[in-house]
Amino acid sequence: MSRLADLPRQPGAIRLCRGDVLRVTHPDMVAGASARHRTRGKALSIGCSLPEVFAQVRNGERIWFDDGRIGGVVRKASSEELEVEITDARDGGEKLGADKGLNLPDSDLALPALTPQDLDDLEVAVHCADLIGLSFAQSATDVDELRARMNELGAGHLGIVLKIETRRGFDSLPAMLLAAMRHRAAGVMIARGDLAVECGYERLAEVQEEILWACEAAHMPVIWATQVLESLAKTGRPSRSEITDAAMSERAESVMLNKGPFILDAMRTLDDILRRMQTHQSKKRPLLRALRAWQDNDPFRADDVPPAPAPQRRVASTGAVPSRPQAVMTAQRSADEGRNRSNARRAPLQKG
Repeated sequence: MSRLADLPRQPGAIRLCRGDVLRVTHPDMVAGASARHRTRGKALSIGCSLPEVFAQVRNGERIWFDDGRIGGVVRKASSEELEVEITDARDGGEKLGADKGLNLPDSDLALPALTPQDLDDLEVAVHCADLIGLSFAQSATDVDELRARMNELGAGHLGIVLKIETRRGFDSLPAMLLAAMRHRAAGVMIARGDLAVECGYERLAEVQEEILWACEAAHMPVIWATQVLESLAKTGRPSRSEITDAAMSERAESVMLNKGPFILDAMRTLDDILRRMQTHQSKKRPLLRALRAWQDNDPFRADDVPPAPAPQRRVASTGAVPSRPQAVMTAQRSADEGRNRSNARRAPLQKG
């Protein structure tokens, strides 16, 4: 189990290279200073805002900073600080700025779902928010605790979103979905940045597929998050791979974009991609519609974008599964008929 903790917000950044020693210190020890630059005879130092971590981390466990950009191994753990050897960083080093997060994928951390600060924030949020997001959701008990507190505050009508960010949260997803389905409205966010660090980048694709399947079975809407069209939003030019990633996001009910100077361009591009892809895919089911790419009209015209369909309301409930679109059934019948005709033509060539 692991947990992402916020580093205190302070200006500036420190540069970390492979082989450096970084001391992650208890918040009471740094007295408000989040980072100390390297001085003669002293290692780099940075504070952690989650004091419970220090009593539960052990030597030899991995630690990652800033969504996996910088990695290290805990060489010495105490109740006051963690001594970390940096093992993963680009040649020339990486800058670690303020207000970044850390992951401890090997550590078995027993941490409350709602911290005292979370409870204080919740009392304000219920009066101005439409939904409440539960970060680091890791068990059905976490969901029940949030629902109970919201009911005490008279906010049981607000929706909740379970942010799946850790390996333990992924492992406990079925139980959390059942707990969330007892709430009036609920959804799930696939927080792919932290999941990639927790589960390994090579497993992220499989993990997000399984989350989509589980949520569809539970009739639970999904938010597809983290780095969607990020290059476009930040630089004005998308990469090829993130265009394909944005197309895959059509299988979720909602897509989250990060801010950037070209965010409006990113929004227009995403809208164009999703309108085109919704004629090919409905959730995780292909629609098998007729292909138009080789017709006389040019399928690549910028103005040849299918109109947005009438919105369909999806709610988290245990109701009956909606019937499949007629277009899907028609396409399947056509495909079956085509296969039958093909088999009939091959029949004389088969051995009796």
